[in-house]
Amino acid sequence: MRRTGTWMAFTAAVALAAAGCASTGEVNNAKTDAQAAQTDAQEARRLAEDANAKATLAAADAAAARAAAEAAAKDAKEANQKSDRIFQRSLHK
Repeated sequence: MRRTGTWMAFTAAVALAAAGCASTGEVNNAKTDAQAAQTDAQEARRLAEDANAKATLAAADAAAARAAAEAAAKDAKEANQKSDRIFQRSLHK
């Protein structure tokens, strides 16, 4: 996305310079714009990589929470069964 803009700015600067239509200032402006676009692209990539790392950590946390919830549900089921057995025994007495 940004590389296309960078490439277009560079190509335009070269074409204008080759045609003799561009001043040194215009060529320098085009180069500066291309460098700014490249910097923006690098920052966007860094942000995307950070977001990906955070998503990976969140997925691991979610998996751990799921495992803990499943263990708690199992313990609750066992406790419920035990209390049912105790209640049933108290009815038979």
